[in-house]
Amino acid sequence: MSSAEGSQSALRAAGPVAETLLGVSGVLVAGASLIFVAMMALLVLALRSRSARVKVRRWVIGGGVAFPAVVLAALFVYSEWHKPPWRVAPPKEALIVGVTARMWWWEVRYRDPRSGAEVVTANELRIPAGRPVYIGLSSADVIHSFWVPSLAGKMDMIPGRVQHLQLHAHRAGVWRGQCAEFCGEQHARMALHVVAEEPADFDAWLATQARPATVADGAPDAAVVRGRDAFLAHRCNACHTVRGVSEERSLGPDLTHVGSRLYLGAGTVANEPPQLAAWVAHTQQIKPGAHMPSSDQRIDDADLQAIARWLSQLK
Repeated sequence: MSSAEGSQSALRAAGPVAETLLGVSGVLVAGASLIFVAMMALLVLALRSRSARVKVRRWVIGGGVAFPAVVLAALFVYSEWHKPPWRVAPPKEALIVGVTARMWWWEVRYRDPRSGAEVVTANELRIPAGRPVYIGLSSADVIHSFWVPSLAGKMDMIPGRVQHLQLHAHRAGVWRGQCAEFCGEQHARMALHVVAEEPADFDAWLATQARPATVADGAPDAAVVRGRDAFLAHRCNACHTVRGVSEERSLGPDLTHVGSRLYLGAGTVANEPPQLAAWVAHTQQIKPGAHMPSSDQRIDDADLQAIARWLSQLK
């Protein structure tokens, strides 16, 4: 992941939606700058003028009524010209994805076109490069806001409502998004990474995600088997679904293919076995207030390491 792709900057547009917003922002900044310069020039002229006579009515009508009316009318026409067409309906070729914001993580849902099965993942939005993506946005608790600056604008997520947003990536890469509406204690650690892949790679990824959990390296070794058994014995499945192993509840993120994700805890730590074990053991120290208890006091270190090894193999 390059430094450009890892940043959150609306100035580094990586798709047509973000490019349109960047263009609109440029027009607004340029226009505001021109108006500011004009106002400063008028101020200098007023201070240097020797005449105390001021035609108040002309200035009120011209500067207080006519000029704002012209500027606002121009902005209205310009904004209507750039009004996104997907407000009415998504493009025919668009990928449809559902994103639900929760305190403090993201649930992402796809539909596998081959089997029709629903694919559930978390904190990572994978998309095909060069194809529009139409997202249905909702919240399960409080007001959140979805924002991936390099790919799209910001959209609030309000409980009881479904909002819509389109994003589009020109090329393969990784971009970081963020909840942009204060939503509680861990608002600052509620990130979302968008991973754009070549269409063939994305199709293969989605087909894999639709299948139940499988160990990446083929036949599991003893440590991996112990990790799966410890996951069930310590009732981690009371909150987390692992399709093919346990599908009791979904209070927390779906972990069926958690090993394929880049980060844990909504962008909090990199997804590697040592960090995964530390995350399970010390959740509240790493992300205080998260709706997951630390497990270092109830699960011994050997089981923690085994659970981390098993989860990291689920790809």
